[in-house]
Amino acid sequence: MKLNLINSITVLLLLVTFISCNRDNNQSQQSESDSSKEAIFPKGEPGPATNFTGNAYNFGLVANDSIYNTLVGNVYFEKSARSNWHLHPSGQILIVLDGEGYHQLEGQPRQTMKKGEVIKVPANTRHWHGATEYNSLTQIYILPKTENGFVTWMEPVTDEQYKSNN
Repeated sequence: MKLNLINSITVLLLLVTFISCNRDNNQSQQSESDSSKEAIFPKGEPGPATNFTGNAYNFGLVANDSIYNTLVGNVYFEKSARSNWHLHPSGQILIVLDGEGYHQLEGQPRQTMKKGEVIKVPANTRHWHGATEYNSLTQIYILPKTENGFVTWMEPVTDEQYKSNN
């Protein structure tokens, strides 16, 4: 069962890498409307305002089940959109497909994330992520070991926190 999960995630990562490597390197200079025309996945459903500042959209890719115990989806953040602070009992993996964004682990400086980067968020670590004020962001999220739970949502990221490098 564990080997099947590893094989599935490996295939997904290889597919995402292949698609990302074959896209035009100048795409980040395109307008929002041009970029959305070339999206790999549909935009998805709007994220609830109780969990996001600005407009974020979720499209589920792999539903949770008792075989893989993994949840995978795509999130599109419009410029300046971001998640609230939150944590995942078993951690989270983010794969940036397009655009540019920020992510921050509590107590650490805000980091910039760009197309092609993979971010591993440790289990039970308060964090947030979203688009920069200048670019939208498209990311894949992977939640492993969902038998431990999915997410605990917390307070919004303030404008001061969002703009701070600390």
